[in-house]
Amino acid sequence: MRVEVVRSKKRRKTISALQVGDDLVRVSIPASLSRAEEEHWVEEMLRRFTKRALADRVDLDLRARQLAEEHGFPTPRSVRWVDNQTSRWGSCTPADATIRLSSRMVGFPRWVIDAVLVHELAHLVEPRHNTRFDALCARYPMSERATGYLLAKGFDGD
Repeated sequence: MRVEVVRSKKRRKTISALQVGDDLVRVSIPASLSRAEEEHWVEEMLRRFTKRALADRVDLDLRARQLAEEHGFPTPRSVRWVDNQTSRWGSCTPADATIRLSSRMVGFPRWVIDAVLVHELAHLVEPRHNTRFDALCARYPMSERATGYLLAKGFDGD
């Protein structure tokens, strides 16, 4: 992707990026930033665009519905990526049937994302981590392997 940096004297703190067409990202920064800071923010904005593009490849709602049907779970009301989970694989609110997955997993193998989805779908049936919950998660044959993968990536939470 090509990058165009726009320095603005009016801009004081904020940095933004906008995709223009298929191959251009326009990064707007304060004029006062150093070249090193500019390089950092251009790299960061490109990383975010790449991450978003990878996330868009996975239709989480569709995949969760498929897994729910395949493994006998209720269908969640919504499933989405979130950026604020840094120590969890995902989270579930059974009361409103919503599931959130950490965007740190964007780009992970599909079977790992599926295992986390099944884990969160199991919370729609059993909110607590207990033997019943473990049995529900075991419906997905790759769950143990996915747990090992996530531990190796530094995930140690729910």
